[in-house]
Amino acid sequence: MACHDLNQDLNIPAGVRKIVLAGNPNVGKSVFFNALTGLYVDVSNFPGTTLEISHGRVGNDFILDTPGVYGVSSFNDEEKVARDVILGADIVINVVNAVHLERDLFLTQQIIDMGIPMVVALNMVDEATRQGIKINVAELERQLGVPVIPTVAIKRQGFAEVKQAVARARCGNSLPELEEMLPLLQRKTHNRAAALLILEGDPYVAARYRLKPLDRQEEIYLARRRRVDTIVAAVVKESNTGASWSTRLSRWMMQPLTGIPILIISLGLLYEFIGVFIAQTVVGITEGGLMKGYYEPFIRNLISQWLPPDTIPGTLLIGEFGLLTMTVTYILGLLLPLVLGFYLGLSTLEDSGYLPRIAVLVDRALMRIGLNGRGIIPIILGFGCVTAATITTRLLGSKRERRIATFLLAMAIPCSAQLAIITTMLVRLGPGYTVLYIVLIAGILVLTGTALNWLLPGRPSDLLIDLPPLRWPQPVNILKKTATKTSAFIREATPLFAGGALLIGILQVTGLLAVLQNLLAPVTVSWLQLPKETTTAFIMGFVRRDFGAAGLYSLPLKPAQSLVSLVTITLFVPCIASALVIFKERGWREGIVIWPAVLVLAFFIGGIISHILI
Repeated sequence: MACHDLNQDLNIPAGVRKIVLAGNPNVGKSVFFNALTGLYVDVSNFPGTTLEISHGRVGNDFILDTPGVYGVSSFNDEEKVARDVILGADIVINVVNAVHLERDLFLTQQIIDMGIPMVVALNMVDEATRQGIKINVAELERQLGVPVIPTVAIKRQGFAEVKQAVARARCGNSLPELEEMLPLLQRKTHNRAAALLILEGDPYVAARYRLKPLDRQEEIYLARRRRVDTIVAAVVKESNTGASWSTRLSRWMMQPLTGIPILIISLGLLYEFIGVFIAQTVVGITEGGLMKGYYEPFIRNLISQWLPPDTIPGTLLIGEFGLLTMTVTYILGLLLPLVLGFYLGLSTLEDSGYLPRIAVLVDRALMRIGLNGRGIIPIILGFGCVTAATITTRLLGSKRERRIATFLLAMAIPCSAQLAIITTMLVRLGPGYTVLYIVLIAGILVLTGTALNWLLPGRPSDLLIDLPPLRWPQPVNILKKTATKTSAFIREATPLFAGGALLIGILQVTGLLAVLQNLLAPVTVSWLQLPKETTTAFIMGFVRRDFGAAGLYSLPLKPAQSLVSLVTITLFVPCIASALVIFKERGWREGIVIWPAVLVLAFFIGGIISHILI
């Protein structure tokens, strides 16, 4: 999508003043637009997109709305449309959320840097007051260098003042760093806003002026982030006086002194629910009672009437790794209740608004492993499904962070089904081995992330995240999310489990399983000091990590051997589905590096632990 000429594309008459409304998503721009335009409104698709743009003529002014965006750029259609409309603006009315100034002022500062006259409508000041947030409006106006008008859009408060302030719109205080970068490009474009976007690497704006886009975006964004943080620190004061209980709780969740105990308690409750109640009580009933007590004897007797168990078809269907025995038992008796329990817990955290606050709490800690606090989202989701979590690494701010997060997900984060089986095995080993396992995996994750942070050039980006209000989780939302995610997981897992069981069954009846066990004996027996039968579990780990963990579940291992096998299978390569997503998201070149690297590190670390403990 190339840059557009606003006057031509939207049939704007010559000589009228173009006033553009801009802001982040959900800040109330549409209410301002309706108030400014009244009944004189038109809606049309922006050229080259399916996005509708509202615009209207009021006197000698032409008012335009823009899609809600977090920055003026060209990452998606919304940003491209906002970019083109803002580039053609004579005046911008920037609507910002008073509750989230640290987020919204990033766009404000970018438009100021573009040199476009502006008025800031400081919306939702009533909500800020309810949350104990006090904003020094006069100081904010001085810092920005543009008029700032407090408003409450839903009550239409401050609208008259915003209309009057349009006459006083002016260019604000841009970043000092830009005054050294922009002059040369500005002489070539005769347009400061276009020169800035070319400097930030926008290829469409650069093509319009037949120039090569530069790559100063990260440098400028970091300077802009520092500037916004300085402004917020100078104008915002938070107090618990007058703040609601949910606001005070929200702040406690994000402060280390109170937030860490809250996080520990929350994770402890999650463990009691999933690791104790679901993994022991519920699974004991579904797997041990229903599936092995009733279903497996029934299906073996039924199939044996036509196929003897010792034949090849009988072995493949109702043998040790049978499609109708082990596969069905593990999916319905083991995985289904465990995955259901995990997503029930995760959906509760999501719907309450607690997950983003965990991101703020852990931001500084994650910086040490090359991620900002937003990185906690794919990590937590990885405990549900590494495949889905790998896709959510798109949320991270840079390729560097996405590489680090993808590697850590592939190596050190067990999925929900695998974690549930691991938890069940750890419960049998006792609290000592459980703590040791957690310390080892956490230590490996931190060391790996630290090493990647040191090896890869660059630094993690600053955290910019929207904090939804805290609320009681809605049962309907939780059940809907849980049902959707669980059904998607089971649909994905069933054919892969069946394929894995069939593969192992074929290897067993052809004798290739014994051959593979002997071939891998130097690794499993000599290096890891485990029984050669664990080879079967590792082979199944290629199909699904949780199936590999399940393969260890029935083996007669000593406590130290169990710990070594659990650490190794946790660090083991991701399942086929996750591997394919890694190749898709990171490309074949990076995928070829990540997959073998994780495999080698898993066996290397497992062997070291084995030789220390056994």
